[in-house]
Amino acid sequence: MTRISERIYLDFNATAPLRPEAREAMLTALSLCGNPSSVHAEGRAARALIERARHLVAELVGADAKNVIFTSGGTEAANLALTPHIEMTAFGRTFDCLLIAPAEHACVLKGHRFPPDRVSILPVRTDGVLDLVALDETLASREGRRVVLALQLANNETGVIQPVAEVAQRVHARDGIVVCDAVQAAGKIPIELEALGADALILSAHKFGGPKGAGALVLRSDRMHIKEPLVRGGGQEHGARAGTENVAAIAGFGAACRAVASVAEEAARLTSLRGALEGCIRKIAPDAVVFGENSGRLPNTIAFAVPGLAAEPLLIGLDLEGVAVSSGSACSSGKVARSHVLDAMGVARDQAAGAIRLSLGWSSTERDITGFAEAFATVVSKMRARRNVAA
Repeated sequence: MTRISERIYLDFNATAPLRPEAREAMLTALSLCGNPSSVHAEGRAARALIERARHLVAELVGADAKNVIFTSGGTEAANLALTPHIEMTAFGRTFDCLLIAPAEHACVLKGHRFPPDRVSILPVRTDGVLDLVALDETLASREGRRVVLALQLANNETGVIQPVAEVAQRVHARDGIVVCDAVQAAGKIPIELEALGADALILSAHKFGGPKGAGALVLRSDRMHIKEPLVRGGGQEHGARAGTENVAAIAGFGAACRAVASVAEEAARLTSLRGALEGCIRKIAPDAVVFGENSGRLPNTIAFAVPGLAAEPLLIGLDLEGVAVSSGSACSSGKVARSHVLDAMGVARDQAAGAIRLSLGWSSTERDITGFAEAFATVVSKMRARRNVAA
């Protein structure tokens, strides 16, 4: 077996390698002993790291630092935000129903706090984009009811980008709000909360080089208030999320945000690498199908299948050749499971069974493309040879 001398990592949508800047910030934070809620010098030093990180997270998405709520990750942020008891003022009216697209992450599909009879699933088109005609019809049918709509900015499996700003205009016209899962988009494409029109953003540090275990819910306005937080206790995070803060993880989160010096430049770099990667795939397997290729996609993500080749042996073969890839979401306990995203897009069962996801990131280089191409050619050749013998 030909092995690549150094492993190639192409699974940034699952998690990104920790940036050196984030590691350094975390080590500095770990040297502090103060509780950030304490008023003495040690406590104030810890608090200063948190507030610095809060400003850096806010800067990444064009938000106000006072509206950043730190959580343990994107899943907790989604669970916190998707509740009937998110209000536009401290004493305002709560919300009546939740609308969700079927290709959302599991933390949105399963993590909300609305009763089942108050949740509606909207369809996506075959290109993975939310069906706006169906959205308009659903909103019209709920006249007089206040709606929360949950919508990803970019899909974690296909990279398909949703028209969040256009959707937000429609929802706001009906006195509703939009909670946007921006976990996969942050650090890969520019995000400006005001231009996006979302009322709340969900972020996760480890998707772009911060530590695992740190995330944030970013509110568009300080008029928004979550009446029933998930974690109750000492009142940290302005009462929205109790518990002594994970100072080291939050500091690393902020440092990762600061390390994304120019998202536009990074997007251009990743787009170039993705183009080279897709070129390699099509040269080796001209019949490969790229999911969502006719839609706007994240510059770092390719979801594809080669007809006749199943995902699991392809994934394992690449791993043995020194290349880490994924079959989709990394939230299925290590299983290669059928993709609910591709199901929602109407992809045929046999085609979806071969789906592989490649995702690039901050440390990806041309060497990764070359290494993948060598490994992919080897594995595809072996799998096709075995299939021909079996036939």
